[in-house]
Amino acid sequence: MADRRPMPDPNVQQTWQVGVTKRTDFGHFSEHALVRTPRCIEWELSSAENIRDCPLISPVLFAITTIMPRPHQLPSDRRAEQGGLLFLLSLVIFFLSSLFLYAIYAYWRREDPQSQSPLPISFLTSTLCLLLISGLVHAATRSVRRQKRWRTSLLLVFSSLAALAFMVVQFRSMQTMMVGPEASEGLGRGVIGMVFVLAFLHALHVAGGIISLAIVSVRSICGKYDHERHWPVDFAAHYWHFLDIVWLCMLATFWLTTGGFA
Repeated sequence: MADRRPMPDPNVQQTWQVGVTKRTDFGHFSEHALVRTPRCIEWELSSAENIRDCPLISPVLFAITTIMPRPHQLPSDRRAEQGGLLFLLSLVIFFLSSLFLYAIYAYWRREDPQSQSPLPISFLTSTLCLLLISGLVHAATRSVRRQKRWRTSLLLVFSSLAALAFMVVQFRSMQTMMVGPEASEGLGRGVIGMVFVLAFLHALHVAGGIISLAIVSVRSICGKYDHERHWPVDFAAHYWHFLDIVWLCMLATFWLTTGGFA
C-alpha cells in the first residue's frame, strides 16, 4: 500500500523555526509557534529520517516559561529608595559607634584638665542653621507634592545657602578650637581633640549634603520633579534630618563630657 502521508511543507517547517526563536518583550514565544508547532511535531515524529532533527526541547521550554511565575521586580524608584534607606542606616551605625567610643574615651579621661575645656559658643549658631535647613527641606517635600515647582526650587536653594552658612560657622568654631589654650598639647590628645575629630567628620557629611542639595535644586528648577516623581527631594530631606539629629546627639554628648559652652 502506498504511503498516503502528506509530504512536509517546507514553509510550515521554516515558519515553525522562525516562530520558536522569536520572543516577545515578556520572554514568551510568539503566537506563530503556538499555531504551527503541533503540525511540525506530528510530521517530524512520523518521519524516521528526521526524528533527530526535531527540536523537542523548544515546546518544553515554552511550557516552563509560561507556567513558572516570573520573579517580582521592584520599580526603579522603589529600588533607589531602599538603597538610600540602607545608606542612611549605615551612617546611623557609624555615628552611633563613634559616639559610643567617644563616651568611653571621655569617661576614661575624666580627670584630664582638658575635660573641663569649654566648647565654642558658635556651635549653637551652627545648630540653629541645621534646624533651619531641616525645616526648609521638609517644606520642599510638601510643596513638591502639590505641584508647586518654583516654591520647591526656592526652598531648596535657600536650604543650600543655609548649609553653606553652617559650613562657615562650623569652620570658625573648629578654628577657635585649634588656636585655643586647650589645644596646646595638640588636637591628637585629650577630649577636645576627639571633639574636633567628630565635628570634622560631621562637617564632611554636611559637605556631601550640600552637593546633593545643589543637584536636587537644579533639577527642580528644570522641572524634573512632580507629585509622582519626587523621591530625590524626599531623600535629601531624610539626609538632612539625619544630620540634624546626629549633630544634636553629638552636641549633647560634648556638653556632658566637657566644660560646657564658653
